[in-house]
Amino acid sequence: MTLQGHSLIAGETVTGTSGTTYGINPATNEQLEPAYTLISEQQLKAATDAATDAFDSFSTLEPEQHARFLDAIAENIDAIGDELIERASTETGLGADRLRGERARTTGQLRLFADVVRRGDFRGVRIDPALPDRAPLPRADIRQRQIPLGPVAVFGASNFPLAFSVAGGDTASAFAAGCPVIVKAHNAHPGTAELVGQAIVNAVRDLDLHPGVFSLIYGSGASIGQALVADPAIKAVGFTGSRGGGTALMRTAAARPEPIPVYAEMSSINPVYVFPGALNGDVETLAQQYVASVTGSSGQLCTSPGLVFVPAGEAGDQFTAAVTEAVTQLSGQTMLSGGIASAWEHGHNALESAADVELIGRGKGGPTANAPAPAVFGADLDVFTTNPVLHEEVFGAASLVVRYKGVEDLIEATRLLEGQLTASLHVAEEDYPVASGLIPALERKVGRILINGWPTGVEVGHAMVHGGPYPATSDSKTTSVGTLAINRFLRPVAYQNFPEQLRPAPLQDANPWNVNRLVDGKPEQAG
Repeated sequence: MTLQGHSLIAGETVTGTSGTTYGINPATNEQLEPAYTLISEQQLKAATDAATDAFDSFSTLEPEQHARFLDAIAENIDAIGDELIERASTETGLGADRLRGERARTTGQLRLFADVVRRGDFRGVRIDPALPDRAPLPRADIRQRQIPLGPVAVFGASNFPLAFSVAGGDTASAFAAGCPVIVKAHNAHPGTAELVGQAIVNAVRDLDLHPGVFSLIYGSGASIGQALVADPAIKAVGFTGSRGGGTALMRTAAARPEPIPVYAEMSSINPVYVFPGALNGDVETLAQQYVASVTGSSGQLCTSPGLVFVPAGEAGDQFTAAVTEAVTQLSGQTMLSGGIASAWEHGHNALESAADVELIGRGKGGPTANAPAPAVFGADLDVFTTNPVLHEEVFGAASLVVRYKGVEDLIEATRLLEGQLTASLHVAEEDYPVASGLIPALERKVGRILINGWPTGVEVGHAMVHGGPYPATSDSKTTSVGTLAINRFLRPVAYQNFPEQLRPAPLQDANPWNVNRLVDGKPEQAG
């Protein structure tokens, strides 16, 4: 496919009138063709107006056509083939194997949501039949379902050019809910965005849906991104990125005449707790696994472990020595952009210059531009608890080993942490009694707790939670990964004393969409 370098608004290629931007190869800092034109706020209005026009028809699609739309997007993305992998690799520095896995995750979650649409449980149908003879007062017939919020704005993520971007989890779950989507492409991988955006446009066209169901726009985050969130047509926002970017969108959304929810996934250091019993086994392998989790994808994963608590003493010394051995054998990997590499250097230098923090191990700089050497630092628990700098995320291959004297100290240290996406406990059976005391404190701080595993690698399924208290996310009640993500873009409506002819399909006695329902408080399985 020949890249056009323009926005895709309601099925049309639109040349922006507010300047241009280019993708940059982060390995060489070379500019990539073509130039991408940036739209104006007036041009943005065409996208939001089209999304509004599309909402009525898209939000009421019959389930099978709705599901086929999601399946078609997945098929179209797969059909792009190696062209997508090559362009994404050139724009991000991520390797082909990593990107093939990410493509599979992207298409897999689209197909998973197609299954969700076919099954229909997300519609949340509840029926309380009328009880006309109830004393002292009769009960009205009341029926409830979940309906889509309206058009959704999605912001592409820098670190996941496929799975958290144009057709990623936010878009897939919003589409599954019945919401048109406008994606603000991430300017670091514009060509990748266009390839995927065209795959969605083709699916919209082939299924004869209203073209306003999807638009892909290019523009400045500070202007067009803010204008998108401020537009009254937009009813919710999905965002993955920095805390500064997420909170700026939250302020804009809250200041609207009609405030709207922003579902932002932002900042997390994902603490790991190593208990004494876990160090009675293969300490070297444990240390190698930790370093691999820290440095995978150059540490540019929102679940990368930026903090590990390890006991003081001989066993902890062995773990630290093994970490030193593992990290010094590694070389830096190309980061997503020069700006991200610069931000990593700033965070790295803050750790290195902090009082009573030591360098445990450092690898070598990578062979390309923007590939800094991975580094692991160390500090005692009292230093960590008193220095806020050590609690800040360093996005990239850097982490901090904190030595503690007694497991009872970990509960207080956990209370001092900000909200996190994950926490991981490495334990042996002998540690269970003391580890159980830490779990309630972790439940208040994180969205996912792992036992004897590493947080990088997020399974897309029905039970997954990828969220957590602020600043991990802006709404701790939600997840951006897994089928529960659809709930972000729905709201309940009750229908009282509706005649059968006026009831929406899922609420009709005949149940024409064949969905599971809760009738008078009892589950009713679809036939």
